[in-house]
Amino acid sequence: MQAVPESNGLTRVALESGQLNLVADGCEPKPLDRKYVKPDPKEVISDVSSGDQARQLLNQKMANLEMELAAAKAAHGALVSGASWSNDLIAKISFFLSETKNTNTGEKRKKLEEEKGIVVRFVIGHSSIAGGILDKAADAENKRHGDILRLDHVEGYLELSAKTKTYFATAVSQWDADFYVKVDDDVHVNIATLGHTLVRHRKKPHVYIGCMKSGPVLAQKGVKYHEPEYWKFGEIGNRYFRHATGQLYAISKDLASYILINQHILHKFANEDVSLGSWFIGLDVEHIDDRRLCCGTPPDCEWKAHAGNLCVASFDWTCSGICRSIERMKEIHRRCGEGDDAIFKATF
Repeated sequence: MQAVPESNGLTRVALESGQLNLVADGCEPKPLDRKYVKPDPKEVISDVSSGDQARQLLNQKMANLEMELAAAKAAHGALVSGASWSNDLIAKISFFLSETKNTNTGEKRKKLEEEKGIVVRFVIGHSSIAGGILDKAADAENKRHGDILRLDHVEGYLELSAKTKTYFATAVSQWDADFYVKVDDDVHVNIATLGHTLVRHRKKPHVYIGCMKSGPVLAQKGVKYHEPEYWKFGEIGNRYFRHATGQLYAISKDLASYILINQHILHKFANEDVSLGSWFIGLDVEHIDDRRLCCGTPPDCEWKAHAGNLCVASFDWTCSGICRSIERMKEIHRRCGEGDDAIFKATF
């Protein structure tokens, strides 16, 4: 990874967005391939001996110490650089891959940063052709608005797990945050409501917040969300372990630091939300299932808003986001939004 510049101001939560199409719990998958392919015995990991277990335990303890040290260094670096602490909670980093960027003006971004400690960025990597048309377009856009964070990563749908890993490693290196949040760009988010949701878990260690699911492991080649390593999850037809759906999730700072420290050995599965969940499955992590992070589009989120139970995020399960988001986003915001001034009136 390339070195990232120091942050000009201290922030505490990062939120990123990207167009990631992920299978949702309850969706009807195509029939599973019932033909079982026995893995090569050479690829099957043998049982570890008691000595190996002891070494693994020691390595885990060392990793935890390194994670705490990295978090402490980040906080110290922010203080040394002149950043000031405040009571603000949320900052936003967005992962942007489509042509929907038309709501975050430079003036409003500056106000969010100065008054609320909220940093808004659309985060992308690079095209496979370095310096090509797409890269030049992104650079020109960033020159005009200054709201794009470039990752040292080559874009591609099959590289989303790698991109998610690089995002968290980059974000925790650049921003000192209490939480780091990822949200797809075709999901409607009430940022003030998200902030109030996160602040309830602020004092907890090792927190992983999202709309938890356990979708099917698809063994059949050629289908969407096919998992080439399906055999690692047991018999054909099994389901994944519980993990947050990819439309929106948040992780605490110590978990983002863990990804930064261990990124070179964290395994990447086919689906990025599964990959993230797998990185925490063996750790002492608290999984928080908050269904307000996965409301449906109107009438669902509208009914809840009228009842005083605002949704954090709204999308259509059938599209793993808002169907026809460019056309419908403003209408959904009008019917389900918390109000354009809510974030500036909120206190965390």
